[in-house]
Amino acid sequence: MYKRQTVHIQNLKCGGCERTIINELNQQKNISDVEVNINDESVSFNFHTNHDFERAKHILSTLGYPILGEENKLITKAKSYISCAVGKIKK
Repeated sequence: MYKRQTVHIQNLKCGGCERTIINELNQQKNISDVEVNINDESVSFNFHTNHDFERAKHILSTLGYPILGEENKLITKAKSYISCAVGKIKK
């Protein structure tokens, strides 16, 4: 049975960011129905196990969008700009 969770993230700026997050998370096994809300800087998704939830959080951080409250280093911010640009290219 799937659970649904919403997490607030850092560095979310635009539709490019949104596309990258949706594309990356929807490719993961046991993660589905990804929605991004730019206005409140959140990501909602369905997941199967706690391991899947932790994997989704790790992917978000790797892309440059750490969970609110987690460390947000300069390198992480730079990754978010790259992810944003990729999202703008891959429509």
